[in-house]
Amino acid sequence: MAKLEKTLQGNLEQIAAKIHEGISGMSSSASFEDESILHLPGGGTARHMVYERYSIMGGNRVSLSIMLVDTGNGNVSLSAITSGGSQAMFFKINTIGEESFLNSLEEVLREL
Repeated sequence: MAKLEKTLQGNLEQIAAKIHEGISGMSSSASFEDESILHLPGGGTARHMVYERYSIMGGNRVSLSIMLVDTGNGNVSLSAITSGGSQAMFFKINTIGEESFLNSLEEVLREL
């Protein structure tokens, strides 16, 4: 598992669109699995997006779960967690695929 948390400046929908475009275009095996959009009391919005891609290093698929929360005043909180990427039964022996997927997201965020 690899995790990234940060605060971004901008509009939640525009940030989500850029992330979707970037992640979908970075790998031919990346797929958008699903999303959930919640309208929070007080007018805020939370958006949860899930992606998967094939990891050559691990020989399996890894997932990337991204949560965006509009915290007001032009701030959007991001929490991203990867999962998968191991073939061991009792502990993880190969997390390179997870870290690589998270690095892909970091590249997209640098362009925002």
